[in-house]
Amino acid sequence: MPDFLPDLPEARILEALQRAPGNELRSGKFDAAESSAALVANAFGWFLERPAALPPLPGVPAGAVQAVELEMEMRFPWSGGRHPWLDVGVVTHTTLVGIESKRYEPFRPAKQTGFSDVYDRPVWGPNMARYTAMAQALIAGEAEYRCLDAAQLVKHAYGIRTRAEKRAVGSVLVYLYAEPAVWASGKPVDAARKAQHRAEVARFAAVVAGDEVVFVPLCWGDLLRQWEAEPALRAHVAAIRARFGDLG
Repeated sequence: MPDFLPDLPEARILEALQRAPGNELRSGKFDAAESSAALVANAFGWFLERPAALPPLPGVPAGAVQAVELEMEMRFPWSGGRHPWLDVGVVTHTTLVGIESKRYEPFRPAKQTGFSDVYDRPVWGPNMARYTAMAQALIAGEAEYRCLDAAQLVKHAYGIRTRAEKRAVGSVLVYLYAEPAVWASGKPVDAARKAQHRAEVARFAAVVAGDEVVFVPLCWGDLLRQWEAEPALRAHVAAIRARFGDLG
């Protein structure tokens, strides 16, 4: 049984983690000292039963929050195969927001995902042309990302767009990343690697800007500082920092 932060709906969080394909609980990865899944589940799990308490995410064009869901599947417009699972889904009257969270992953040796032929279908619409051009550049080896998993983000954008279109709402992909000072071992995280990651995030954002799925990069540190300004969230933020340390 994971050791969750105080005042969290543990049963709902466990249910979400168990239905997701990542096998975080059974594999023991969730309890690892550098777990990204543990960070996002503990941080956003607080809002599962109080979604209205979630402040507007910085830079995200959306209205009042109706629902917060951990491990939200964003299915492509076909059956079968694998479909994206976003760490967090945020639903408002006007917008579907999918959040992909990273903690230490960008600073480890690259494990980039790729594209199969299944993505080469004319189903994404003209307003996703920039994401599609990014996918084609990645396949051709014309775009290089060593820290940012750009292919994963394109797939997530496709999935969010599909689900948002069915609901006739806007769509946003939030890339929520940490910039920890040290690894769990106490060894400093390479500053050059963090700078390279930031540069790659900015480059990706510039390439896809203007497409239907709005891409919003957001640092965990900035998010927690925003939450901390809310009196009702200060104890929760303090607990996050005590458990997960410096996030940027």
